[in-house]
This record gives sequence, C-alpha cells and structure tokens, in this order.
Amino acid sequence: MRRFAGDRLLVATHNSGKLEEIADLLDDHAIRVIGAAALGLVEPDETGADFVANARIKAHAASRATGLPALADDSGIEIDALDGAPGVRTADWADTPGGRDFVHAMARTYGALLESGVAQPWTARFCCAFVLAWPDGHDETFEGRLNGQITWPMRGGEGHGYDPIFQPEGFGITFGQMNRREKNRISHRADAFRKLATAFQDG
Repeated sequence: MRRFAGDRLLVATHNSGKLEEIADLLDDHAIRVIGAAALGLVEPDETGADFVANARIKAHAASRATGLPALADDSGIEIDALDGAPGVRTADWADTPGGRDFVHAMARTYGALLESGVAQPWTARFCCAFVLAWPDGHDETFEGRLNGQITWPMRGGEGHGYDPIFQPEGFGITFGQMNRREKNRISHRADAFRKLATAFQDG
C-alpha cells in the first residue's frame, strides 16, 4: 500500500458536514484538511455505478486539478425494503428546484417505505467508500458500513443528511440525536477510516 506523506490533505468535498467529520478523524494524525470549495474546485459529475466509483471520480478530479494527493468520500444509505435505494442516489433524493433539501429527502424516503408495503423494522445500512488518489493516477480504496434501521418521525438536529431517521444497530437513538464525537466513533465513515488510517502510518 502506498502511504501518504505530508501534513496537509486536500479533501474532495464541498459538503461542510463531511469535511468536519473527516477533519475530526484525522486530528490524531496531525493532518490539516482543506476542502475542495476553499480551492474553488468544480464538482465533477458522479456517474459511477457504486460508491467506490464515485469516490474515485472525485478524488482523481481534485488531484489532477491541483497536483496534490486528494481524498474523496462517497457515501449513502441503502434500504432493504427499497431494494437498496437510494444507494448512490442518496444525495439526489434531496434535490428540489430550490436546491438540496434533506428534510424533503427523508420525507420522500418515508413515503417510499409506506408505498412499499414492507412492515417495520425497515433495515438499512450507511455505506462509505474512501479513495485516496495521487497525481500520477495511483489510488487506494477503503470501504466501511454501519447497519441499522429507518425510523419515523425524524428525531434530532445533529449531524447532516439522513441522520435524523437512521437508528444504528444496538442504539435507541438516531444519528441526529448523537453528538458528533459519538457518531464519529461508530459510523460507516469511521469504519472506512480505520482501514484508511493505515495509509497515514509510518512503516
């Protein structure tokens, strides 16, 4: 595995919530992160068929544009009653004429579950793929997941995205009710990061 050398890492996201989570995860490695938005990078079209493919598109686009190693994350929620939807279209479900609205996305999800006729519990999982890319085209891939279920109504104002309707397995509260540090300890992103962390270790 190729290892990252440096104290600053470009993170190919315009999502401030994701950037904060990744910055927290990298804190122990004394690595400062900078987001794609701060450098004025254009978001590439995410045309991949899965999370790894989309993360790879974003990581390589940012690395080529800056000549720096870049880390990209693609993540989303898969719901069994919806045959794995929204999956790679997780963020797209939030699209409205006025921009992305995740309250709309969660309501859409609940409506689709009612329409499916599947009884609760509505089992689901958050999935994450990290791709660390270098300007020469090399990359390393790391995947994580967290099982749980969809709940309704929405609960909690923490986190971002679908967090207020996702209750992780073994917990009685949603991600939206967890503080950031607790969520980052157990999340799908944390699971992927534990694997990614080997790229930031010496030796």
